[in-house]
Amino acid sequence: MADPSSYRPKPGQIPDSPGVYRFRDEHRRVIYVGKAKSLRQRLANYFQDLAGLHPRTRTMVTTAASVEWTVVSTEVEALQLEYSWIKEYDPRFNVKYRDDKSYPYLAVTMNEEFPRVQVMRGHKKKGVRYFGPYVHAWAIRDTVDLLLRVFPVRTCSAGVFKNASRTGRPCLLGYIGKCSAPCVGRVSAEEHRELAEDFCDFMTGRTGTYLRRLERQMVEAAEEMEYERAARLRDDIEALRKAMEKNAVVLADATDADLIAVAEDELEAAVQIFHVRGGRVRGQRGWVTDKVEEVTTGALVEHALQQLYGEESGDAVPKEVLVPALPEPVEPAQEWLTGRRGSQVSLRVPQRGDKRALMETVERNAQQALVLHKTKRASDLTTRSRALEEIADALELDSAPLRIECYDISHLQGDDVVASMVVFEDGLQRKGEYRRFQIKGFEGQDDVRSMHEVITRRFRRYLVEKERTGEWTDGTADEQAEGVTVGDGTADGSDGDVRGDVGGVVGGGTNGAHPLTEEDGRPKRFAYPPQLVVVDGGQPQVAAAKRALDELGIDDIAVCGLAKRLEEVWLPDQDDPVVLPRTSEGLYLLQRVRDEAHRFAITYQRTKRAKRFRSGPLDDVPGLGETRKQALIKHFGSVKKLRSATIDEICEVPGIGRKTAETIAVTLAQAAPAAPAVNTATGEIMEEDHETRAPETTADAPGDPVTAGVPDERRGQEP
Repeated sequence: MADPSSYRPKPGQIPDSPGVYRFRDEHRRVIYVGKAKSLRQRLANYFQDLAGLHPRTRTMVTTAASVEWTVVSTEVEALQLEYSWIKEYDPRFNVKYRDDKSYPYLAVTMNEEFPRVQVMRGHKKKGVRYFGPYVHAWAIRDTVDLLLRVFPVRTCSAGVFKNASRTGRPCLLGYIGKCSAPCVGRVSAEEHRELAEDFCDFMTGRTGTYLRRLERQMVEAAEEMEYERAARLRDDIEALRKAMEKNAVVLADATDADLIAVAEDELEAAVQIFHVRGGRVRGQRGWVTDKVEEVTTGALVEHALQQLYGEESGDAVPKEVLVPALPEPVEPAQEWLTGRRGSQVSLRVPQRGDKRALMETVERNAQQALVLHKTKRASDLTTRSRALEEIADALELDSAPLRIECYDISHLQGDDVVASMVVFEDGLQRKGEYRRFQIKGFEGQDDVRSMHEVITRRFRRYLVEKERTGEWTDGTADEQAEGVTVGDGTADGSDGDVRGDVGGVVGGGTNGAHPLTEEDGRPKRFAYPPQLVVVDGGQPQVAAAKRALDELGIDDIAVCGLAKRLEEVWLPDQDDPVVLPRTSEGLYLLQRVRDEAHRFAITYQRTKRAKRFRSGPLDDVPGLGETRKQALIKHFGSVKKLRSATIDEICEVPGIGRKTAETIAVTLAQAAPAAPAVNTATGEIMEEDHETRAPETTADAPGDPVTAGVPDERRGQEP
């Protein structure tokens, strides 16, 4: 625990101008980012008597070991830079709204030749129109099912669409009239796109036009005695009205607005957002956050605006944003929203009328969300604290292990030996810091030796990072040499591993340094040490892990193992295990950590095994990447024809030089061709090439997160 006075800047050193500041801990990891109209006045608030600080602010300043700041020109630039750094560094003490689910959206893929209507979650894609978010996916599907009668837009996947095009037969929706069947040419691409655009117009609230048009067509059909067509149009009108009833009118003037309400207490706050389009509630979502310091409602609203619109632009930012309290000052936030939308945005507090009544409804939802969260979270916080204390008591640790790393070895009868490292902080998963290893020091099955190698490699990297002062590298070359793969085992990403430039809003820096050239403060590959290392196994694995740490001279990290047979906890140099009660929260937490490490390891191992089974002769060519593999197969048609080609013929492939062509020829010549295919009925040797023929059978297909010996730089992707 650091004394804030030990790193307090000298009087007069802090500029009296707008800027953004960062607190770092002893490991140079950024733990808090804030902005201020006056850096001098704002930072002075942190260096007062600790007894007068908010409990979590007190924890933050005693965890920090230094503070830095960057001067900017305006408060809008400060807002932009603060948002960029929060996304980049993911500071543990910042206000971060926790969303316990990924809200579904109704998406129309206007970026495709034949747009598709579907339910989507996660990050938004360019060229796709989104409506929502919705609380439940079934609500979207019910609405789509009604609208497809009037707007028969494609909803099938790419595989179903291609199969229908190949066979010339549409799917069931095409037969029952809920798809215009562009796959078999019933409508052209232009006609289908018009249907998709009409569908989007209806979803944006322009409903009256279509209802009036359908009613007119129904009357005309009845007058011409086309009663079947008139009945079908009548049913279409009823379907549209039912879809509209699902989103009742809340604002009579067809307003496009977002309403944000906040419910808070001393420690936490809940935020609810209603998305109103065309006077109807089109979506709803909610977040909960911890209050790190004595933050005002206006400041909570400002953080909510950053999270809500930080990645949005254009019409995704509404013309009007209604909030319970305005940020102080309000001009920078309003100017920032206007810049995101590209036109004027009104940020205000509703005072009377329908908008005030709707805001009260949103506030009631926020209050209920906070109460529900408190009910769930209170026991969870107590349970996690008790679990960490029980582990500390059982293992005789000086303090509760706030960071736990667990390691597991996975293989299939000695093949594809891999290891996993999972991280739990404060009893919760830290998926962004999960790591995967390939065992390359030896071949065969030896879990003890594998554990020794993994622990050695992980903490050797820690020592290297610890010795570096003032310079952090990305470690790619080291990891490639060691066979380390980076990943987090989660499908959400998202998550905050942003690596973008600050973008021209920097007006100064700490002691004149540019923020892109100083230490970046992100948690690097292996730079942050645990208080406890858990290995999946018994006494031999624990001894191997302890021996690896001793060889590196590390004596301040505790080690234990959790054996599956009786769930006993093994400690180094002890003949008898520590047996925790079956009802122990500490044992339950260790089991969760161990099971997560096992899941992460076996997922990676299965992926490597599947890749090995799909591998082909071109995978053995050194330095030959996926793009050039596909170019070779496309040019020659198969590996068999490539093997018989001359070096000059190989050089004709775009991107293949003579040296690479020689390497390809030598490698394929040394590789024994696979056995010929035989017709088991006649005994005839098949002439058809049996080797790799198309890119889809290549092992390293685009998007495969596992490439032997190459680190996976795409955090947030599970193998």
